[in-house]
Amino acid sequence: MRNHGAGEYNHYQFAKKRKWDPPNESCSSKKIKRSSNQHYHVPRKWVYANDDYSHCKDRVVFVSYNILGVENATNHPDLYYKVPQEFLDWDCRKEQIRLEIAKYNPSILCFQEVDRYDDLDKFLQQDGYTGVYQARTGDSCDGCATFWKTEQFTVLHVENIEFKKFGLRDNVAQLCVLKMNNKDPNRCGEESPTPGLMSSRILLVGNIHVLFNPKRGDIKLGQVRLFLEKAHELSQQWGNIPTILGGDLNSMPQSAMYNFLASSELDIRSHERRIISGQIAPFEYPRYTSYKRNNMRWSAEESRLATGTKSGTHVKHQLKLRSAYLGVPGSPRTRDIYGEPLATSYHSRFLGTVDYIWHTEDLVPVRVLETLSIDNLRQLGGLPSKNWGSDHLALVCELAFLGDCIGD
Repeated sequence: MRNHGAGEYNHYQFAKKRKWDPPNESCSSKKIKRSSNQHYHVPRKWVYANDDYSHCKDRVVFVSYNILGVENATNHPDLYYKVPQEFLDWDCRKEQIRLEIAKYNPSILCFQEVDRYDDLDKFLQQDGYTGVYQARTGDSCDGCATFWKTEQFTVLHVENIEFKKFGLRDNVAQLCVLKMNNKDPNRCGEESPTPGLMSSRILLVGNIHVLFNPKRGDIKLGQVRLFLEKAHELSQQWGNIPTILGGDLNSMPQSAMYNFLASSELDIRSHERRIISGQIAPFEYPRYTSYKRNNMRWSAEESRLATGTKSGTHVKHQLKLRSAYLGVPGSPRTRDIYGEPLATSYHSRFLGTVDYIWHTEDLVPVRVLETLSIDNLRQLGGLPSKNWGSDHLALVCELAFLGDCIGD
């Protein structure tokens, strides 16, 4: 269903409710060859912010998850040669993904690299979620999917970005305006004690999967710039509402791309196009900073794609963004020196961080789910594994509204 969810607000589609039929054989019941350490399992743990936000009334558990497209896994066997075939099987992986998601009890889910949307929709509808999907343009068959807990939210608006229309390749992004309902599903059907407060809560949720190609920093930067522009426009149209952005940005922490999101501004003349996303340095960040910059020149076309103007040299955005994981201290075994996860993705050619959750300043992170340490990941030999259904780790955070958390 390539065009499911495409078009204007009146044309996006909700999936029909269906019963979920469990697979005939679960991953755990299959006879797996134990020639590797793929049975090795270390649970992920919640870590909490230094400040006490237990009194904050309304909270949102948000998940961003690149679930590894079936076609990508099939077409790139060299990336998964250490992974038993059973763990690459989609029927196995979708069961693991469902079980994993259930543990987090999320309010909102942003998936990337989705090429079996009907399967996701089938079990998530049964689990109480509603979703929309936007397929990539061109020959690729995957896309982005956003789901929300039906009892907790009502959708007010959906907007899709097809970057192809702006000369920025076939990647896509989604923007959804969600209103919190009066009833809190975690209160066993009881009315919220502050229904007026909850009913006034409106959120903007963004979901993006940025181009992979490390050498095309102009395209990558252009995609992120446009995504942030559209998100800001929409947040203003709905009354300067809080915003949560999730996705696979195919950019490393402390890269120029990362710093653009964090600082709101970037001068492209200070950076080489081919290394602007920092993907040359899988998780050893000092190697990135010492990389020899050979060509700082940008062609007129590259500058136009990156900045959106013919003679532009700067990109800016007006969202004041913070990284959710950066806002909650973690272990040095799982975090870099700045506070971001050391690794959110692992296969035979990459071990590092490319996935993020960003939020505006009117939200605060209450807790985040720690990733796995480098040692734990290397013990596995690669992802997916028996317990993790993708070559990416899901990023999970609980966010509260800042206005609820001060003055109480």
